[in-house]
Amino acid sequence: MASTHERNDLQTLREYMNRMSGAEVPARTWTPAVDVAETEKEIVLHAELPGMKKDDIDIQLTGDTLTLRGERQRQSSTRGENFHRIERQYGAWQRIFQIETPIDTQGVSAEYEEGVLTVRLPKQVAPQPRQIEIQTK
Repeated sequence: MASTHERNDLQTLREYMNRMSGAEVPARTWTPAVDVAETEKEIVLHAELPGMKKDDIDIQLTGDTLTLRGERQRQSSTRGENFHRIERQYGAWQRIFQIETPIDTQGVSAEYEEGVLTVRLPKQVAPQPRQIEIQTK
């Protein structure tokens, strides 16, 4: 019976041989990095989505929940190209954010430039107190 160490060595050797022969290695999924900032007037999210097209990105705001989702496709390899290492990650992803500040949903906007998605969520303007004059009859 093979020891655990020997089984690990055999698995490592199989994985290496698969990579060297050009056999498909299961793609790892990824989750894009997102920075969230807040100013007096808005909440801004910056998501790193290199290699994606804007049509592959979906943004939804439902109540106080902002959902970003998409899928980064693995580029097909060039004929005759055998990868020795695959480190970039691919696959479907989803990020969900609870927004605790009331948002002006009509003013929400998104831009995608050079692999960075920027989503702007303007805060609702708080209603100002209004003095009501009392009329006499």
